Amino acid sequence: MNILILGSGGREHSLAWAIQQNPKCDRLIVAPGNAGIAQICECAGIDIMDGDTVATFAEENAIDFVIIGPEAPLAAGVADRLRDAGLLVFGPSKAAAALEASKSFTKAICDAANAPTAGYGHFHNADAAKAYIKAQGAPIVVKADGLAAGKGVIVAMSEAEALDAIDDMFDGSFGDAGAEVVIEEFMDGEEASFFVLCDGTNILPIGTAQDHKRVGEGDTGPNTGGMGAYSPAPVMTESVTQKAMDEIVKPCMDEMRKRGTPFEGVLFVGLMIKDGQPRLVEYNVRFGDPECQTLMMRLGGQILDLLQACAEHRLHDIKANWADDHAITIVMAANGYPGAYEKGSVIKGLDTLPADSKNMVFHAGTAEKDGAITATGGRVLAVTACGETLAEARERAYKMTKSIDWPAGFYRNDIGWRAL
Repeated sequence: MNILILGSGGREHSLAWAIQQNPKCDRLIVAPGNAGIAQICECAGIDIMDGDTVATFAEENAIDFVIIGPEAPLAAGVADRLRDAGLLVFGPSKAAAALEASKSFTKAICDAANAPTAGYGHFHNADAAKAYIKAQGAPIVVKADGLAAGKGVIVAMSEAEALDAIDDMFDGSFGDAGAEVVIEEFMDGEEASFFVLCDGTNILPIGTAQDHKRVGEGDTGPNTGGMGAYSPAPVMTESVTQKAMDEIVKPCMDEMRKRGTPFEGVLFVGLMIKDGQPRLVEYNVRFGDPECQTLMMRLGGQILDLLQACAEHRLHDIKANWADDHAITIVMAANGYPGAYEKGSVIKGLDTLPADSKNMVFHAGTAEKDGAITATGGRVLAVTACGETLAEARERAYKMTKSIDWPAGFYRNDIGWRAL
């Protein structure tokens, strides 16, 4: 098969790395890719937000299968355009991608499906939103309704913090994403990420992980796109996983199908678990980053078979085969992230590290300049390792981070602390 992956982050690097291990993969292109991806396969500098451009490129390169990594092209309808061109595509339609592109849409689906989630209000203006906050009190959660690259969520521990968040959102801090807000009840408990494939009818669970959203150790400081993750998540017991399927995922997928917008792709189910009861925090319509890196490290080449079965509507006759192992990812980010950060710093030492089935450094925001790897993003590297235990995987991963010479970057030293 000739395969095209759309995206340029650590998620796409790990997908490319795993897919390439499958003997069915003949030619692999990632668009636009990054410096790390370019070391393992072809990269193509095309505009992945333009469905016509992608469709033309796929035709010119005899592409058999397109896998869409990030949420933005999905929300822009790129999957629809490619399906119209007769291509086999992994990723939901624009209508189904609203599960991530609009928090209020997800809440409406949960209401209709009677799926357990936080109580909420949906607002189009600051005054009404502030009145709701004053009536509810703190702690409370303020969310930009649209896509904000993982940063449009403020968990406000005080009323003043929540009111400031409303001002920021309606003043344009999150662009168009903050033109509407959803304000939610604060849910306490332990968060986990649950990943399922859906082919419009069938649902196949393919793994659990736990992300570390906050920038500082001990889960302190502002939210980020994710500073690290590990898989599996111990809090996702068999009982909790079954409840999440029966009470949240299946009813919501049934509701999507009833509305004529069946979901096809990977559904990232963000959960809050307390006393063995899961409640929905959010849906994402793509693999999480950095959770994807841990899942790919554990799944390997079989991921291509799973994604292809999903795209061909035959999830009913395939299953994921798991080894009894653990994987962990430590994100190395540019100093200043998630605020302002400098670009262009040189990263050394990467060529001295192992690159095999148990140790990989996946690139997120990197480029190659004059033969050197440079940092171009906020989250730059995802140092990932696998082991028989989480402690073993963690030791491997931190050993690699210590060998990377990058003074302009930082990472958390406590990834995996809840499980360990």
